[in-house]
This record gives sequence, C-alpha cells and structure tokens, in this order.
Amino acid sequence: MNKFITTIKNIFAIEDLRMRIFNTLFFIAIYRLGSFVVLPGVDATRLKTGGASGVFGILDTLLGGAFSNASIFALGIMPYISASIVLQLLTIAVPYFQKLQKEGESGRKKINQYTRILTIPIVMAQSVGFIATINADAIINPGTFFTITTMLIITAGTLFCMWLGEKITDKGIGNGISMIIMIGIVSRLPGAIIGEAAAKGMRGSLIFLIELVVLFLVVMAVIVLTQAVRRIPVQYAKQVGSTAQLNAQRQFIPMKVNAAGVMPIIFAQSLMFVPAILASVWQNDSETASYIGVKFSDYTSWQYNLVFATLIIVFTYFYTAISVNPNQIADDLKRSGGFVPGVKPGRDTSEYIDEVLTHITLPGAVALALIAIFPSLALLAGITRPFSAFYGGTSLIIMVGVVLDTLNQVESYLLMRHYDGMMKTGKLRGRSQNIAMAS
Repeated sequence: MNKFITTIKNIFAIEDLRMRIFNTLFFIAIYRLGSFVVLPGVDATRLKTGGASGVFGILDTLLGGAFSNASIFALGIMPYISASIVLQLLTIAVPYFQKLQKEGESGRKKINQYTRILTIPIVMAQSVGFIATINADAIINPGTFFTITTMLIITAGTLFCMWLGEKITDKGIGNGISMIIMIGIVSRLPGAIIGEAAAKGMRGSLIFLIELVVLFLVVMAVIVLTQAVRRIPVQYAKQVGSTAQLNAQRQFIPMKVNAAGVMPIIFAQSLMFVPAILASVWQNDSETASYIGVKFSDYTSWQYNLVFATLIIVFTYFYTAISVNPNQIADDLKRSGGFVPGVKPGRDTSEYIDEVLTHITLPGAVALALIAIFPSLALLAGITRPFSAFYGGTSLIIMVGVVLDTLNQVESYLLMRHYDGMMKTGKLRGRSQNIAMAS
C-alpha cells in the first residue's frame, strides 16, 4: 500500500505528467457529456428502452450508450475505425499505398489524411442507417429536412470525436482514439454490475461473488495473452576500429503471441451477420435456410460459436501475416549488423522468424477465439446480457489493451524522472507495442 501511495505522489509530482492526466480527464468529460446530448428533432422520452440489441447492442456498448441515446455522438469514433481498416487493407493490395507505408513519417501522415477524408463518406452513409434504427414515434417531424440535418450533425459529431482523440494523443496520455472507445465501454460497467447484483438478489450473493472471481480470472487471462511474447535472441557485432568484436551486445526480437490484437474478432464479427441475412431471403421456401437463420441469429448457439471461433483463428493468421513482415525484420537486422545465433543472415533468418511466428500464432489464435466466445458461455450460465459482455470479446480486449498502454506511458514518465516504475519486477507492454527489432 505504501508503494502504491508513493507511486501516486510521484505521478502528480511531475508537472508535465500531471497536466496530461488533467487534460485527458477534461477531454473525456467533454466526450461523455456529448453522449447524452440528444439529436435535434428527437424526443428522448419516446426512445426505445433497454438499449440496442444484436450488432447494434455491440456498437452501443463500444459507444457507451451514445447509440441508444440517439445523441450527437451516436456513431462516435467508429466510422474512423472503419476507414482505418479500409486503409490498412489498401496498403496490402494497392502499390501506391504500399509505397506510402514505406516512406516513414511522411507516408504515415498522408495515410492518416486519407483516413480522415474517407471517414466523412463512411459516417454519412452509416448515419442514414442509424436514422432507420430510431423509433419512428421518437422523431418529431420526420422527413427529408430531418434526415439531412441529422446526417450533418452526426458527421460533425464524429469529426469532433476524432479531434478529441487527437487532442488526447497530443496533450494527454496514450492513444486518444483507443482511450475514447475504452471510456465508452467502461461507462457501462457500473450499471452492468449493479444490474447483475440486483438480478441475483440476496439469495444469489454467493453466485454473484463467484461471477466476480471468474471475471477477475478472465481479465488476468486477457492480460497474459496481451503481454505474452516469444523472445528471439539477437547478437550484434560491435565495431572496434576496423574489426568487429562478437558477443558484444545481446538483445532480442519480441514476437507477440497475439500480434493481431482485437482485429480478428472485429473482422469475424462483421461476417457473422451474413448467414442470417442471406438465410432470411429464402427462409420461407427452405427448411435449411430457416434453420441457418435461427441458429446464426442466436449468438449462444454452438453452431454460431463454432463458425465464429474458426473465423477468428483464420483471421488471426491472416492479420498477423499482413502486419508482421519476416523479410523486412531480417533485412533490418542484417543492415544493423545483427544476427540470430545459429541462423544465417538474410533468407534463413526470415524463414526462421516466419516459422517461430507460425508456431506462436496458433495458441494465440485459439486463446483469442475462446475469449471471444466466452460472453455467450457466460450468458448461457445465467449471467445477465449487459454483464456477460465484459467476460470477453472486443470490449474486454480493448479495455485491457488501453489500460496497459496508459500504464506504459505513465511508467515511461516515471523512469525518465528517475522514479521507480509502476512494477517492482518485469516490464509493462501495451497493446500498441510493435514487433520490431530491438536496437
């Protein structure tokens, strides 16, 4: 406890860090206030109670209730995330964007600019779909004018959320975009816990306590998955005059077990609605289509979870393959005078790194799939729907990753000022840690 109190004092003793914390809290407060400002022309008292369900329920969880509140931040930062995914895919398929990615900081700035521009048409298109989800009785004067003004307001709201995210990145702590998503998720946690406790009552207090212990264990498992790395030893030759002394420097390449992060779940989730939509077209004419429609509309069915887990494993391999380039790592290693002991530089090193990456990706993919389907298992076990969402899936992985990133930022400030870090042993590794050569 004394260690914790001392760490808190050290954090607020650093002026720059203290100001960044206050700035972050200020920008987060603005975002949360905006989540409760209802769109003009919508009667808040007539909105559907109980929140959204299905894919909209997932979106509403990520947005902290802004979607179901029909607020000016109804789509939040999600259109920007969609634009970022599109640009990431373009850097694989389009040579122009591949070239930009290799140009370093200037290329990244251009890609970010394209992402911002692409966000505008995406949010305008999604805002039309959002208007269709609003309860018709809640719209005071439906019509073309309401549709156009709502599209413009929601677009402005998303752009403002982007601006808030950039301000948190520049003047606050950590990645602002991820921070905004995390705050939206965390804002639903207290209500979910209170709702679960009320549902269990006094007679179910022991069961509720067991549920909290299981939740704690699941969070620890996600932290382990996020932090886990396979260290590939690297040896560098130290130049002394015209000769090189071997064994002078020994470092390692940290290969993350879950290099893909939360992206495989997002990709898989976006595809899991396709079978139900297609089946609905022929469900009146085919028993098979009707069966598929029923099973894939229920995310607690074993058919749904089996396909969902399989897609996550496939997408984990796919996203790892496009985000980690063994050839580039081997080339960078060779240029810097480093090599893996017992492996020839160049092609042999690339093949070795690729083999290691393939081996560690399998357990990471399986673990990610289990975490993704755990909320449905929790729901089947009798846990309420809002509380079960925190037992895994996108929400929990984002929460853990952002918290680790933030702690990593704080620890960096403490170590720079010669204070003790956040932990006595070990090192914090956030979700955004890149797989790169240690130098």
